[in-house]
Amino acid sequence: MLNTLKELCQLNGVSGNEDQVRRYIQNRANPFADELHTDPLGNLIVFKKGKKSTGNKLMLCAHMDEVGVIVTRITDEGFLKFDFVGGVDRRVAMGKPVVLGPNRVPGVIGLKAVHLVSREERKKAPKTESLYLDIGARDRESAEKWVELGDYGAFVCQPEMFGDGLFKARAIDDRVGCAIMLKLLEEDLPLDVTFAFTAQEEVGTRGAFGAAFSVTPEIALVLETTTAADLPCVEEHRRVCVPGKGPVISYMDGGTIYDRELFETLRRLSEENHIPWQTKEYIAGGNDARTIQRTKAGVRVAAMSAAVRYLHAPASVGSIADFENMLKLTRLFLNKIAE
Repeated sequence: MLNTLKELCQLNGVSGNEDQVRRYIQNRANPFADELHTDPLGNLIVFKKGKKSTGNKLMLCAHMDEVGVIVTRITDEGFLKFDFVGGVDRRVAMGKPVVLGPNRVPGVIGLKAVHLVSREERKKAPKTESLYLDIGARDRESAEKWVELGDYGAFVCQPEMFGDGLFKARAIDDRVGCAIMLKLLEEDLPLDVTFAFTAQEEVGTRGAFGAAFSVTPEIALVLETTTAADLPCVEEHRRVCVPGKGPVISYMDGGTIYDRELFETLRRLSEENHIPWQTKEYIAGGNDARTIQRTKAGVRVAAMSAAVRYLHAPASVGSIADFENMLKLTRLFLNKIAE
Protein backbone atom coordinates (compact mmCIF):
# COMPACT_ATOMS: atom_id res chain seq x y z
CA MET A 1 0.00 0.00 0.00
CA LEU A 2 2.87 2.39 0.77
CA ASN A 3 4.14 2.28 -2.82
CA THR A 4 0.64 3.13 -4.03
CA LEU A 5 0.50 6.05 -1.59
CA LYS A 6 3.85 7.34 -2.86
CA GLU A 7 2.63 7.22 -6.45
CA LEU A 8 -0.64 8.94 -5.58
CA CYS A 9 1.15 11.73 -3.69
CA GLN A 10 3.21 12.55 -6.78
CA LEU A 11 0.10 13.23 -8.88
CA ASN A 12 -1.38 16.71 -9.17
CA GLY A 13 -5.05 16.86 -8.26
CA VAL A 14 -6.05 20.30 -7.02
CA SER A 15 -9.81 20.58 -6.42
CA GLY A 16 -11.68 20.66 -9.71
CA ASN A 17 -8.67 19.29 -11.58
CA GLU A 18 -8.45 15.72 -10.29
CA ASP A 19 -7.92 14.17 -13.75
CA GLN A 20 -4.44 12.72 -13.13
CA VAL A 21 -5.46 11.10 -9.87
CA ARG A 22 -8.73 9.79 -11.29
CA ARG A 23 -6.97 8.22 -14.31
CA TYR A 24 -4.44 6.49 -12.07
CA ILE A 25 -7.15 5.10 -9.77
CA GLN A 26 -9.33 4.05 -12.70
CA ASN A 27 -6.46 2.11 -14.30
CA ARG A 28 -5.72 0.39 -11.01
CA ALA A 29 -9.37 -0.35 -10.22
CA ASN A 30 -10.53 -1.53 -13.66
CA PRO A 31 -9.36 -5.17 -13.40
CA PHE A 32 -11.17 -5.63 -10.08
CA ALA A 33 -14.37 -3.62 -10.59
CA ASP A 34 -17.77 -5.00 -11.52
CA GLU A 35 -18.99 -1.51 -12.37
CA LEU A 36 -17.10 1.74 -12.77
CA HIS A 37 -18.07 5.23 -13.92
CA THR A 38 -17.22 8.89 -13.54
CA ASP A 39 -20.13 11.19 -12.70
CA PRO A 40 -20.62 14.80 -13.88
CA LEU A 41 -18.83 16.21 -10.81
CA GLY A 42 -15.74 14.11 -11.46
CA ASN A 43 -16.29 11.49 -8.76
CA LEU A 44 -15.06 8.01 -9.65
CA ILE A 45 -17.64 5.46 -8.47
CA VAL A 46 -16.49 1.83 -8.34
CA PHE A 47 -18.72 -1.09 -7.39
CA LYS A 48 -17.31 -4.48 -6.47
CA LYS A 49 -19.33 -7.55 -5.58
CA GLY A 50 -18.51 -9.46 -2.43
CA LYS A 51 -19.37 -12.85 -0.96
CA LYS A 52 -22.63 -11.45 0.39
CA SER A 53 -24.92 -9.63 -2.00
CA THR A 54 -26.06 -6.37 -0.39
CA GLY A 55 -26.14 -3.95 -3.32
CA ASN A 56 -25.37 -0.35 -2.36
CA LYS A 57 -25.80 -0.87 1.36
CA LEU A 58 -22.20 0.16 2.16
CA MET A 59 -20.09 2.94 0.65
CA LEU A 60 -16.44 3.66 1.38
CA CYS A 61 -15.37 7.21 0.60
CA ALA A 62 -12.06 9.06 0.17
CA HIS A 63 -11.40 12.28 -1.70
CA MET A 64 -8.93 12.59 -4.56
CA ASP A 65 -8.37 16.36 -4.49
CA GLU A 66 -5.81 18.49 -2.69
CA VAL A 67 -5.31 22.17 -1.91
CA GLY A 68 -3.32 24.34 -4.32
CA VAL A 69 -3.42 27.57 -6.30
CA ILE A 70 -5.09 28.91 -9.44
CA VAL A 71 -3.81 31.68 -11.76
CA THR A 72 -6.07 34.76 -11.89
CA ARG A 73 -3.99 37.44 -13.64
CA ILE A 74 -0.71 38.03 -15.47
CA THR A 75 1.07 41.32 -14.77
CA ASP A 76 2.93 43.45 -17.30
CA GLU A 77 6.17 42.38 -15.61
CA GLY A 78 5.41 38.68 -16.19
CA PHE A 79 4.42 37.76 -12.65
CA LEU A 80 1.26 35.72 -11.98
CA LYS A 81 -1.38 36.75 -9.48
CA PHE A 82 -3.29 33.84 -8.00
CA ASP A 83 -5.74 32.65 -5.40
CA PHE A 84 -5.65 29.60 -3.18
CA VAL A 85 -7.88 26.60 -3.88
CA GLY A 86 -8.96 25.23 -0.51
CA GLY A 87 -7.81 26.32 2.91
CA VAL A 88 -4.09 27.06 2.67
CA ASP A 89 -2.32 28.93 5.47
CA ARG A 90 -0.62 31.89 3.79
CA ARG A 91 2.15 31.83 6.42
CA VAL A 92 3.55 28.56 5.06
CA ALA A 93 3.22 29.41 1.36
CA MET A 94 5.97 31.96 0.80
CA GLY A 95 8.95 30.70 -1.16
CA LYS A 96 7.36 27.33 -1.86
CA PRO A 97 7.82 25.76 -5.30
CA VAL A 98 4.80 24.88 -7.42
CA VAL A 99 4.14 23.40 -10.86
CA LEU A 100 1.53 25.07 -13.04
CA GLY A 101 -0.84 23.82 -15.71
CA PRO A 102 -0.68 20.73 -17.91
CA ASN A 103 2.93 21.45 -18.87
CA ARG A 104 4.03 21.48 -15.22
CA VAL A 105 5.67 24.89 -15.54
CA PRO A 106 7.91 25.43 -12.48
CA GLY A 107 7.26 28.47 -10.33
CA VAL A 108 7.72 29.80 -6.83
CA ILE A 109 5.37 31.73 -4.57
CA GLY A 110 6.92 35.15 -4.07
CA LEU A 111 6.57 37.99 -1.59
CA LYS A 112 8.42 41.22 -0.96
CA ALA A 113 11.72 40.39 0.77
CA VAL A 114 11.92 40.72 4.54
CA HIS A 115 14.51 43.50 4.14
CA LEU A 116 11.90 45.65 2.39
CA VAL A 117 8.95 45.35 4.77
CA SER A 118 8.11 47.58 7.71
CA ARG A 119 8.06 46.40 11.31
CA GLU A 120 4.27 46.46 11.26
CA GLU A 121 4.15 44.30 8.12
CA ARG A 122 6.41 41.72 9.74
CA LYS A 123 3.88 41.22 12.56
CA LYS A 124 1.08 40.13 10.21
CA ALA A 125 0.50 37.23 7.84
CA PRO A 126 0.58 38.59 4.28
CA LYS A 127 -2.68 38.92 2.41
CA THR A 128 -3.15 36.76 -0.67
CA GLU A 129 -3.22 39.81 -2.92
CA SER A 130 0.34 40.66 -1.85
CA LEU A 131 1.65 37.28 -3.05
CA TYR A 132 2.52 36.33 -6.63
CA LEU A 133 3.93 33.46 -8.67
CA ASP A 134 7.34 33.86 -10.30
CA ILE A 135 7.95 31.63 -13.34
CA GLY A 136 11.00 33.52 -14.53
CA ALA A 137 9.16 35.31 -17.36
CA ARG A 138 10.58 38.59 -18.72
CA ASP A 139 7.17 40.17 -19.30
CA ARG A 140 3.48 39.42 -19.89
CA GLU A 141 4.04 38.15 -23.44
CA SER A 142 6.69 35.72 -22.24
CA ALA A 143 4.51 34.46 -19.39
CA GLU A 144 1.53 33.93 -21.68
CA LYS A 145 3.56 31.43 -23.70
CA TRP A 146 3.76 29.20 -20.64
CA VAL A 147 0.58 29.64 -18.62
CA GLU A 148 -3.04 30.69 -19.04
CA LEU A 149 -5.58 32.22 -16.71
CA GLY A 150 -7.29 29.45 -14.77
CA ASP A 151 -4.26 27.16 -14.76
CA TYR A 152 -3.98 25.17 -11.56
CA GLY A 153 -0.82 24.95 -9.49
CA ALA A 154 0.21 22.16 -7.13
CA PHE A 155 2.87 22.27 -4.46
CA VAL A 156 6.08 20.28 -5.01
CA CYS A 157 7.20 17.73 -2.43
CA GLN A 158 8.99 14.44 -3.01
CA PRO A 159 7.31 11.63 -1.00
CA GLU A 160 9.71 9.89 1.37
CA MET A 161 9.94 7.83 4.53
CA PHE A 162 11.92 9.39 7.34
CA GLY A 163 12.50 9.33 11.07
CA ASP A 164 10.84 6.71 13.25
CA GLY A 165 8.31 5.20 10.87
CA LEU A 166 7.02 8.48 9.45
CA PHE A 167 6.04 9.41 5.91
CA LYS A 168 6.33 12.89 4.38
CA ALA A 169 4.53 14.04 1.25
CA ARG A 170 2.07 16.59 -0.01
CA ALA A 171 -1.56 15.51 -0.46
CA ILE A 172 -1.48 12.75 2.16
CA ASP A 173 -4.90 14.36 2.69
CA ASP A 174 -6.51 12.31 1.31
CA ARG A 175 -4.43 10.10 -0.94
CA VAL A 176 -3.98 7.77 2.05
CA GLY A 177 -7.74 7.05 1.98
CA CYS A 178 -7.54 6.44 -1.77
CA ALA A 179 -4.59 4.06 -1.31
CA ILE A 180 -6.48 2.06 1.34
CA MET A 181 -9.51 1.74 -0.92
CA LEU A 182 -7.38 0.63 -3.88
CA LYS A 183 -5.82 -2.08 -1.72
CA LEU A 184 -9.25 -3.31 -0.64
CA LEU A 185 -10.44 -3.37 -4.24
CA GLU A 186 -7.73 -5.93 -5.01
CA GLU A 187 -8.99 -8.28 -2.29
CA ASP A 188 -11.96 -10.62 -1.94
CA LEU A 189 -14.64 -8.71 -0.06
CA PRO A 190 -17.12 -10.13 2.47
CA LEU A 191 -19.98 -8.07 0.99
CA ASP A 192 -20.75 -5.76 -1.92
CA VAL A 193 -18.97 -2.43 -1.57
CA THR A 194 -19.27 0.83 -3.47
CA PHE A 195 -16.03 2.82 -3.47
CA ALA A 196 -16.49 6.57 -3.96
CA PHE A 197 -13.32 8.45 -4.88
CA THR A 198 -14.70 11.95 -4.57
CA ALA A 199 -13.81 15.33 -6.10
CA GLN A 200 -13.76 18.86 -4.68
CA GLU A 201 -13.77 17.96 -0.99
CA GLU A 202 -11.34 20.76 -0.16
CA VAL A 203 -13.70 23.45 -1.46
CA GLY A 204 -16.81 22.39 0.43
CA THR A 205 -17.31 18.60 0.12
CA ARG A 206 -19.05 19.21 -3.22
CA GLY A 207 -18.36 15.92 -4.93
CA ALA A 208 -19.61 13.80 -2.04
CA PHE A 209 -23.12 15.15 -2.44
CA GLY A 210 -23.44 13.84 -5.98
CA ALA A 211 -21.78 10.54 -5.09
CA ALA A 212 -24.03 9.85 -2.11
CA PHE A 213 -27.14 11.00 -3.97
CA SER A 214 -26.54 8.54 -6.83
CA VAL A 215 -25.31 5.62 -4.72
CA THR A 216 -27.84 6.10 -1.88
CA PRO A 217 -26.02 3.95 0.69
CA GLU A 218 -27.42 2.97 4.06
CA ILE A 219 -23.99 3.19 5.69
CA ALA A 220 -20.89 5.16 4.69
CA LEU A 221 -17.37 4.98 6.11
CA VAL A 222 -15.19 7.97 5.27
CA LEU A 223 -11.44 7.29 5.22
CA GLU A 224 -9.61 10.55 5.83
CA THR A 225 -6.85 12.46 7.56
CA THR A 226 -7.20 14.87 10.44
CA THR A 227 -5.14 17.55 12.13
CA ALA A 228 -2.42 16.39 14.50
CA ALA A 229 -1.07 18.99 16.90
CA ASP A 230 1.64 17.12 18.83
CA LEU A 231 4.01 20.05 18.43
CA PRO A 232 6.41 21.82 20.80
CA CYS A 233 4.41 25.04 20.68
CA VAL A 234 1.08 23.38 21.59
CA GLU A 235 0.00 22.72 25.16
CA GLU A 236 -0.57 19.05 25.91
CA HIS A 237 -4.31 19.41 26.50
CA ARG A 238 -4.71 20.98 23.02
CA ARG A 239 -2.83 18.38 20.98
CA VAL A 240 -6.03 16.91 19.45
CA CYS A 241 -4.46 13.68 18.15
CA VAL A 242 -0.99 12.24 17.60
CA PRO A 243 0.64 10.36 14.68
CA GLY A 244 1.59 6.83 15.72
CA LYS A 245 -1.17 6.37 18.29
CA GLY A 246 -3.51 4.64 15.88
CA PRO A 247 -6.43 5.55 13.62
CA VAL A 248 -8.58 8.45 14.78
CA ILE A 249 -12.20 7.36 15.24
CA SER A 250 -14.47 10.40 15.36
CA TYR A 251 -17.65 10.81 17.36
CA MET A 252 -18.13 14.45 16.31
CA ASP A 253 -16.39 17.21 14.37
CA GLY A 254 -17.29 20.64 13.01
CA GLY A 255 -19.63 19.22 10.39
CA THR A 256 -20.95 15.87 11.62
CA ILE A 257 -22.23 14.04 14.67
CA TYR A 258 -21.33 10.47 13.74
CA ASP A 259 -23.57 7.45 14.11
CA ARG A 260 -22.97 6.25 17.67
CA GLU A 261 -23.41 2.56 16.93
CA LEU A 262 -20.89 2.71 14.07
CA PHE A 263 -18.46 4.62 16.30
CA GLU A 264 -18.77 1.96 19.01
CA THR A 265 -18.35 -0.80 16.42
CA LEU A 266 -15.04 0.67 15.23
CA ARG A 267 -13.86 1.24 18.80
CA ARG A 268 -14.77 -2.29 19.87
CA LEU A 269 -13.14 -3.86 16.80
CA SER A 270 -9.95 -1.94 17.54
CA GLU A 271 -9.78 -3.06 21.14
CA GLU A 272 -10.73 -6.69 20.45
CA ASN A 273 -8.03 -6.95 17.76
CA HIS A 274 -5.33 -5.03 19.64
CA ILE A 275 -5.27 -2.16 17.17
CA PRO A 276 -4.34 1.13 18.84
CA TRP A 277 -6.90 3.88 18.34
CA GLN A 278 -7.56 7.43 19.46
CA THR A 279 -10.19 10.08 19.07
CA LYS A 280 -10.00 13.83 18.54
CA GLU A 281 -9.83 15.82 21.74
CA TYR A 282 -11.11 18.93 20.00
CA ILE A 283 -14.31 19.50 18.03
CA ALA A 284 -13.33 21.12 14.73
CA GLY A 285 -12.91 20.47 11.02
CA GLY A 286 -15.06 18.31 8.80
CA ASN A 287 -15.03 16.02 5.78
CA ASP A 288 -17.25 14.37 3.18
CA ALA A 289 -19.30 12.74 5.94
CA ARG A 290 -21.17 15.99 6.61
CA THR A 291 -22.57 16.00 3.10
CA ILE A 292 -23.14 12.26 2.81
CA GLN A 293 -25.05 12.19 6.11
CA ARG A 294 -27.63 14.72 4.88
CA THR A 295 -28.30 13.13 1.49
CA LYS A 296 -31.88 12.11 0.64
CA ALA A 297 -33.45 10.47 3.71
CA GLY A 298 -30.12 10.47 5.55
CA VAL A 299 -27.14 8.12 5.74
CA ARG A 300 -25.50 6.53 8.77
CA VAL A 301 -21.88 7.71 8.69
CA ALA A 302 -18.61 6.89 10.42
CA ALA A 303 -15.14 8.33 9.91
CA MET A 304 -11.69 6.90 10.42
CA SER A 305 -8.69 9.18 9.93
CA ALA A 306 -4.93 9.26 10.07
CA ALA A 307 -3.48 11.91 12.37
CA VAL A 308 -1.31 14.08 10.10
CA ARG A 309 0.88 17.08 10.91
CA TYR A 310 0.80 20.21 8.73
CA LEU A 311 -2.40 19.51 6.81
CA HIS A 312 -3.05 21.80 3.83
CA ALA A 313 0.64 22.69 3.64
CA PRO A 314 3.26 21.94 0.96
CA ALA A 315 4.46 18.98 3.05
CA SER A 316 2.57 16.84 5.57
CA VAL A 317 3.74 14.11 7.93
CA GLY A 318 1.96 10.96 9.09
CA SER A 319 2.68 7.56 10.62
CA ILE A 320 3.05 4.53 8.35
CA ALA A 321 1.79 2.28 11.16
CA ASP A 322 -1.38 4.38 11.39
CA PHE A 323 -2.00 3.98 7.65
CA GLU A 324 -1.58 0.20 7.91
CA ASN A 325 -3.84 0.02 10.97
CA MET A 326 -6.53 1.97 9.13
CA LEU A 327 -6.45 -0.71 6.44
CA LYS A 328 -6.69 -3.50 9.03
CA LEU A 329 -9.56 -1.83 10.86
CA THR A 330 -11.46 -1.18 7.64
CA ARG A 331 -11.21 -4.89 6.76
CA LEU A 332 -12.62 -5.78 10.17
CA PHE A 333 -15.40 -3.24 9.73
CA LEU A 334 -16.41 -4.75 6.38
CA ASN A 335 -16.60 -8.19 7.94
CA LYS A 336 -18.72 -6.88 10.82
CA ILE A 337 -21.16 -5.14 8.47
CA ALA A 338 -21.39 -8.35 6.39
CA GLU A 339 -22.52 -10.20 9.52
